[in-house]
Amino acid sequence: MKQDRRQRGLSLVETLVAGMILSATVVTVSALSTRSMAGAGINRTYEQAAALINRQMTLIDCVGISAFLEAGQTQGEFGELAPEYTWAMAAESVGIDNLYEVTMTVYWAERGGIKSLSVTTRLNGPSVLADTTSL
Repeated sequence: MKQDRRQRGLSLVETLVAGMILSATVVTVSALSTRSMAGAGINRTYEQAAALINRQMTLIDCVGISAFLEAGQTQGEFGELAPEYTWAMAAESVGIDNLYEVTMTVYWAERGGIKSLSVTTRLNGPSVLADTTSL
């Protein structure tokens, strides 16, 4: 009599192929996770730099751009708030009343190099035009 030899289970080749596919998937997911974490770290430093620029620009706007320029402070550090970051400002008169174009740049060291983020905006100083409404 003939015995029915049905294959039950997986062969060795099928098991090896499934193991290779699983290994490749794990390696790919791990690499993507690592890149994602590195990207999140880079984004965090740029977010911090943007927040510091916003803080410094608000301070300049509150004090007044004219007073800030008269004091002669165009660069500095953030002190204990963010010791690894420094800032520099450049302001140029636009030629319309007392309007200035202000560029604020924040610098920090990262991976053996210097990174920076710059923002440019316009700020008003006190008006130098005479009040002509009382004629």
